Formats: sequence, C-alpha cells, structure tokens
Amino acid sequence: MPTTSTTLNAPAKSVFITGGSKGIGYATAQTLVAEGYQVTITSRNQSEVEEAAQKLSTPQQHVRGVVCDVRQYAELEQAVQDHVAAFGGLDVLFVNAGVGRFAPIQDLSPEDWQAVIDTNLTGAFYTVKAAIPALSQSKGYVITLSSLAGKNPFAGGAAYNASKFGLHGLSEVMMLDLRPLGIKVTQIMPGSVATHFNGHIPNEEDRWKIQPEDIAQMIKDLLKMPARTLPSKIEVRPAQPKGS
Repeated sequence: MPTTSTTLNAPAKSVFITGGSKGIGYATAQTLVAEGYQVTITSRNQSEVEEAAQKLSTPQQHVRGVVCDVRQYAELEQAVQDHVAAFGGLDVLFVNAGVGRFAPIQDLSPEDWQAVIDTNLTGAFYTVKAAIPALSQSKGYVITLSSLAGKNPFAGGAAYNASKFGLHGLSEVMMLDLRPLGIKVTQIMPGSVATHFNGHIPNEEDRWKIQPEDIAQMIKDLLKMPARTLPSKIEVRPAQPKGS
C-alpha cells in the first residue's frame, strides 16, 4: 500500500525539557534531536540555556532555549504555550529540573528546605499541570526524573528525600489520573548518576556511575514502546557499586 502524502508531511514530534542546559536534561535533548524531535529546554540561567540550545541546534533543527523558573507557575504556563505555538503541539514532557541541599535536620535552614521542595516537588506539579491541556490533545507522554532517594532515606537528606518521596507518590497518582486522558506517565528512579547536580563537576572518578546518556537512551526506548504498553516506574542503578 503506497505511503500517503499525509504521512510524508507529518510534523515532527516535540519535547519540552525542564533543567535542560546540562546533565541528564542536556543528554536527553541531544538524543531526541538526533531522533528528529523538536526541542525546548529550560533553565533559570539565561546564558547557560542559550549556550546549550546553540550547541544542540543543527542546520535542520533549531532547539529553543527558554529561561523559566519551575517554581513559578505563570512562567511555566507561558513557556509551554510558546512551545506549542512554535511547534504546533507538545508530545513529550520531561520533568527533570531539580536541586539538592544536604544537611542534618538540625542544621537544615528553612530557606534550603523551601528551595528543594519548591523545585523538586511543587515545580514538578506545576510543570505537568501547565502541560496537561497540550498533552491531552496529543495523547502525549510525561516522564518524571525521580530518584532511588524517593524510597531510600539517608542521613542528611531531609529535604531531598522528602521531595523525592513526594515526587514518587505524585508520579504514581499522575499516572492513574492521566491514563484515562490517553497521557502516559513514567517515573525514572536512578541511583548514582555522573551529573553536575549540586555543583558537582563530573570527572574520571564518576566512571562507575550511571551516565547522563544512559538515562537519555532509556527515555528514547520508552518513547518507542508499543502504544498499548506503559512501564510506569523504572529503577536503575550502576551495574557495579563504587570500588568493585
């Protein structure tokens, strides 16, 4: 049966990635650009997001770099609307922005607590909430970057553990609430990843860890799953522990 012109001229799918100027967000953008996706990445840092978008862009595809604070719902609404206007819709939402502040509970400041909860948990809610109208139209996909810290507490992790335990629960509820709308939700829960998280600079000592491109490959594979199938939660660890 011959291919129709409608198929030939079908618009490229698009993805909106929060926290996309470095690490897992950047690697995912790079992987999906190579797959033909139209991409918007966000960051709170204008120079970083503009530089990242420029590096990710190709002669065929312009990657949009947008300054957006996920703690501000109005900013996310506008950013998603602009994405839809630029690309004609929204197919994939990668909820990736996150911060960490680590200290024993007795030393953790209220300001650090608020920064982590507002970014990692409330920011995730805001991001998905702002995108639901567009994702309902496309029968799209939400992928949240949770963490094994969302089920395994550790000393000094009061704010971070609380935010990721919350995101774990939020992701499971979103999967149940949005599935009837035709929107898939998957949460990825990594262990140790070699990223710039919390000011860290990846180096040779991080070779044992999961690499950002490994998570990007996982997302690429998720997006190719049969439409009838939903891996709703994925735990992923380094194959070998540190020092082995």
